[in-house]
Amino acid sequence: MADASHGHTPAAWTGVIIAFVGFIVAGAFMVMGSVAGFWAGMALLAVAAVVGGVMHLAGLGKPRRAELQMPAVATPQAAGSEA
Repeated sequence: MADASHGHTPAAWTGVIIAFVGFIVAGAFMVMGSVAGFWAGMALLAVAAVVGGVMHLAGLGKPRRAELQMPAVATPQAAGSEA
């Protein structure tokens, strides 16, 4: 069930990439001792959440559970009652 797995959408990939860059920036500036740079990296994390959410609302994310089309599965009782 590869298509039902989590995170394989453009919205998810974009959000994760932006968040990863934010963590790298925040970590680098934390080591360098720059408070402003650290908070700039943290701001990128907020941007990642907003961008991912907006892309999801634009239809580039995983559809909600109610929107998923589940295939009909034949049960043995239904198959036996037709005969």
